[in-house]
Amino acid sequence: MGVEVTKTLIYEQADQIIKGLYGPSAKFRDGQYEAIEATMTRKRVLVVQRTGWGKSLVYFVCTKLMRKENKGVTMVVSPLLVLMENQIEAATKMGLRCDVLNSTVKDRRAEILNSLENDELDLILVTPETLFSDEVQRKLKNIKIGLFVIDEAHCISDWGHDFRLEYGDLKSVISSLPATVPILATTATANDRVVSDLEKQLGNNVFISRGPLTRESLSIQVLEMPDRITRYAWILENINKLPGSGIIYCLTQRDCDYLSDFLKKNGINAEAYYSRDGEDGALLNKDIEEKFRRNEIKAIVATIKLGMGYDKGDIAFVIHYQMPSNIVSYYQQIGRAGRNIDRAYTFLMFGKEDEDILCYFVDTAFPTEKEATDVMGYISCNDGVKQNQIYSALNQKKSRLDKAISFLTHEGFIMKERQLYYATPKPFVYDKEHYDAVTATRIREMEQMKKLATTTTCYSKFVVECLDDHSAYECGHCANCLGRDILPSKPSTASIHIAEAYINGLILEIPPRKRWPSTDYTGKINIPIPNNIGLCLAKYGDPGYGELVKRDKYSSKKRFCDEIVGKSAKVLRPLVNEKRIKYITCVPSLRSDIVLDFSKRLAESLGLTFVELLKKSNTRQQKEMQNSSYQCGNAMRSFNLLDGVEVPDKVLLVDDVVDSRWTLTACGYYLSQGGCGEIYPFALADSSQKED
Repeated sequence: MGVEVTKTLIYEQADQIIKGLYGPSAKFRDGQYEAIEATMTRKRVLVVQRTGWGKSLVYFVCTKLMRKENKGVTMVVSPLLVLMENQIEAATKMGLRCDVLNSTVKDRRAEILNSLENDELDLILVTPETLFSDEVQRKLKNIKIGLFVIDEAHCISDWGHDFRLEYGDLKSVISSLPATVPILATTATANDRVVSDLEKQLGNNVFISRGPLTRESLSIQVLEMPDRITRYAWILENINKLPGSGIIYCLTQRDCDYLSDFLKKNGINAEAYYSRDGEDGALLNKDIEEKFRRNEIKAIVATIKLGMGYDKGDIAFVIHYQMPSNIVSYYQQIGRAGRNIDRAYTFLMFGKEDEDILCYFVDTAFPTEKEATDVMGYISCNDGVKQNQIYSALNQKKSRLDKAISFLTHEGFIMKERQLYYATPKPFVYDKEHYDAVTATRIREMEQMKKLATTTTCYSKFVVECLDDHSAYECGHCANCLGRDILPSKPSTASIHIAEAYINGLILEIPPRKRWPSTDYTGKINIPIPNNIGLCLAKYGDPGYGELVKRDKYSSKKRFCDEIVGKSAKVLRPLVNEKRIKYITCVPSLRSDIVLDFSKRLAESLGLTFVELLKKSNTRQQKEMQNSSYQCGNAMRSFNLLDGVEVPDKVLLVDDVVDSRWTLTACGYYLSQGGCGEIYPFALADSSQKED
């Protein structure tokens, strides 16, 4: 059979599939059929098309065609569970037998793998983490793969905005697949540099389908917002002016929680959405997704977890509470909106705070040479080590050690076998030049984002040109093209007062530590009498009391102001009355009496008795300790009970700033050893970054 005859047959069958699915007048979008034909004939295909173009339809149709020819299963590597759920629903509508391999189906994994070995499935969606698990890798050689698909393929490239180490390992799969197995990579977010890198990784003779990126349905406005209060106020004032339902993107889980709570308390149906642990967390996220899909939620307040590939055609608005790190991420996230509706609205907030957060993300993207060298050196000097042993041996943040371990594994310098890490024969070389080059690229991309925030030209054209699409044109309906705001750029004084009252009224909890990092401290892993749940006045440095704490802690007066004392007393009075607490003590310091002074004034305000119960040893400062093992060890060496003191049964334990919680845990432990049965911690500010 000739090539042209084959192509004609492919077209006829593909056309029949979409007409059967969408009706007799259905046609392929520009480039869709060409990508299908290339996949069926050219073996290596890269599809770079805008969100909503229909990239998944390409591999669904190819799967139907290949299964008619008795080819093997289509394996789709996909990064996010929510994306998988969208894909399963769409594939099932096309009559494909499909399933998933991810963290949600551990109890069915053996059954699913058995179905794959027996060629009973047409399509399987798998996360990269699951694909590289020992169980799946053992079975992989028995699975007949007809088509290998890498969805969100920019994750392979460390030049991409969202490079993931697990995705980077797909290079080994690509190189190991037989030449007869077609490989299809899809993404909506790749500039020239990423496209070039992906082309190299996919191999020879790559067919590239690359279309225009302009999204006609999106109207963009940029809002300069100096602080959290102003942003809360603007969203509260304007969200109900927007049609339908939408997404508010935040950079951190904490911001998702606070903002969604603020909106709910002001009568707006909003839910926080981010990576949640365990089965309960997964069920909660699924419930939120379903409510959002049914438009029962006005806004879903999400991290980038609700980003790639999320398919809801009628999302009417996207608000960026903080600025994304680059244009590619921004384009992808606003691309969630306006897929199947004529007009959707996007609002980008920016200010100094955003740049600080983004710089942190850029600066910490790779392990430093010292971090990588220290981890490599420790593993090389020991014959198989557990991850917790690495934490105990090296005074570095857990998140930084995890990053170093992941990179060393990815680069092939170490290997993991049955929970133990070993050095491989590959000589260790830290590729500083490459990491520095990627970091420099990300800094340039961050600068592009800042230029977007201040440009007077068409926002849409600016974004698309940054993505190396030279067909960009002025959209005519962004705020710059219109020459006016889509919605007012400044919130009213009334809304600002509402936001200010909420933020100043936030009281944080201090969850107790219940386990030691190891048995080194008391011979047991469980803490015998954990602290009770504590209270904290504010997040350190946040507008309101967080700013006051930061100001007074380092002022020349070395004294917290009366306003902080008054607010603390107001917050603590219900707890003191309910628990019938009569005594206050504080975490002692050798460097300053600021906490002692505050605690005595607080005791007087609450009508309680202040008692000194603890003493401090001259050890290293706690802020020098970088992970739980070091923080706990240093805290346990730093404190103890004063000689001869009588410890009350209940006590309020006060400190100024809480971070790792190990200082409060160690002090609580010694108080409990002295006979205290109930310890209630209180801190003025929380400076933690959720490292451990």
